[in-house]
Amino acid sequence: MKFMKLGSKPDQFQTDGDTIRYVATELATDLVVNVGDVKFYVHKFPLLSKSSQLQKLVTSAGTDNNDEIDIHDIPGGPAAFEVCAKFCYGMVVTLNAYNVVAARCAAEYLEMYETVEKGNLTYKIDVFLTSSIFRSWKDSITVLRTTNSFLPWSEELKIVNHCLDSIATKVCTDPSKVDWSYTYNHNKLVSENEHEEKWNGVKKLQTVPNDWWAQDLCDLQIDLYKKVITAIVAKGNMSADVVGESLKSYALKRLPIFSKSTLQESDCLKYRYLVDTITSLLPNEKARCNIDVVHGLVEQFVMQEDSIQTGSPDDSEFREICPGFISDASKAKVAKLVDGYLAEAARDVSLPLSKFIDLAEMVSTFPRSSHDGIYRAIDMYLKEHPALTKSEKKRICRLMDCRKLSADACAHAVQNERLPLRVVVQVLFLEQTRATAAVGNNAPELPGSVKAMLPRGSCGSSRSATTNSDEDWEGDQTSEELKDLKAELASLRLENKGDSGVIVNDAKSNADKATSKKVKKIFTRLWSNKDRQGENSSSDTSESRASTSVEETEAMKVAVRMMLQNQTAKKSQ
Repeated sequence: MKFMKLGSKPDQFQTDGDTIRYVATELATDLVVNVGDVKFYVHKFPLLSKSSQLQKLVTSAGTDNNDEIDIHDIPGGPAAFEVCAKFCYGMVVTLNAYNVVAARCAAEYLEMYETVEKGNLTYKIDVFLTSSIFRSWKDSITVLRTTNSFLPWSEELKIVNHCLDSIATKVCTDPSKVDWSYTYNHNKLVSENEHEEKWNGVKKLQTVPNDWWAQDLCDLQIDLYKKVITAIVAKGNMSADVVGESLKSYALKRLPIFSKSTLQESDCLKYRYLVDTITSLLPNEKARCNIDVVHGLVEQFVMQEDSIQTGSPDDSEFREICPGFISDASKAKVAKLVDGYLAEAARDVSLPLSKFIDLAEMVSTFPRSSHDGIYRAIDMYLKEHPALTKSEKKRICRLMDCRKLSADACAHAVQNERLPLRVVVQVLFLEQTRATAAVGNNAPELPGSVKAMLPRGSCGSSRSATTNSDEDWEGDQTSEELKDLKAELASLRLENKGDSGVIVNDAKSNADKATSKKVKKIFTRLWSNKDRQGENSSSDTSESRASTSVEETEAMKVAVRMMLQNQTAKKSQ
């Protein structure tokens, strides 16, 4: 640590109790300075010769030999004033990264400028900051940590800005040129060096990691940490990946701040603010938000909820202090936040499906007003990862409950060629059911034969998209079968339409049986290929077949629409 020693005379300040400080000299003191609860008995001449502010205060107080003045608002309080007073007497004063900000702000308050006397305290401290403190990596961080106690003085004097620029400049330095001390994984680096191969009997130099600076910044409070990260990003040459690693390190160190033995209301508020701030600092670049950071944040939230549900002794205390933290409303907000994040993270082509699903499943039981958010995230992932296998598409689509999609989301889903066929049919059925219920005030009762053809759970289960087995998913059809299905659907349209293209009510009673029979045949051929499905269940080679084609999707949509139209027509009669 850098330091500066000023003055040469011995320290002559003495203490009388906790509230009195005086200078032990033969010459009687002639000035009393009240700083907070402490009275300083000092001499006018040495102090007034270097402080313009004290000159003004003494002048306004009178000309008596026992003048008494108050400076209760001096930055740093009694300790900082004593440093300035000792400097005025020429006594030995040692400045370092821990007390230099207090001394500089107090000197500014006392107006100890060069215009009052050459070589005054403000000048000497500025030289020390520029030539030593701001050139040191750790001293710059230490000084920055102390600036919060001296706002707004430390900001007005540009100390905060100088610290931020110093830290950001060093962070953005080429790691190969970093030669100053840092604390990142020192133990690990030492252990690695011990087992590292030697070249001509000399150990090779350890490469400095790109995020060597991350751990040192974890000691900063969140407001200062935010300013540092902002300054680093503003430099423009720092990888978003490395910024993400720093956020991860900070989150891992700062998140476990709750201690049930000392839980305070302010801790809950700080925890929320911490999460919000870290989230706001996540890089905006495409495919650059570290999903492990978000996973860690959500995991902390879930762990806190789990600890409450297990009935720990201090649960009641936590509920009283942070009732909103465990409410359904807070969980709904977390779920919405995760859905939005997943939609952005899905743009990363290198994001593994397992990480996407793991994060989504962490909030799968949280209340949601709709599943539009998770649908958007799933659709984005399918779009950016077109090479997914059928089984992988099944896994990701199980995250979504089709019954909780809005009308707009359903309208998008039924036209979405990226979704598996069964999901499209399920959404289409639910959409038509809602439309019919809106007109007739109740949903149509489907025949048992039709219910049997629909995927299990689609007619009542709120988790229909997540509880179906692989056997419920669509089978594989050959191109010849698809041509047959298209021909049957074309004839089905002709049988149920008049010349004008509108369904003829008079013909419905005669066509119902034929329609039901053909619809059943279509559904049976699309869903009941159990033998072939079993043969192909362990392989995704069938994806090249026509089962995922647009023709099949359209055929299924038409079949379901006509089924629902016929059922609605029956009820109206």
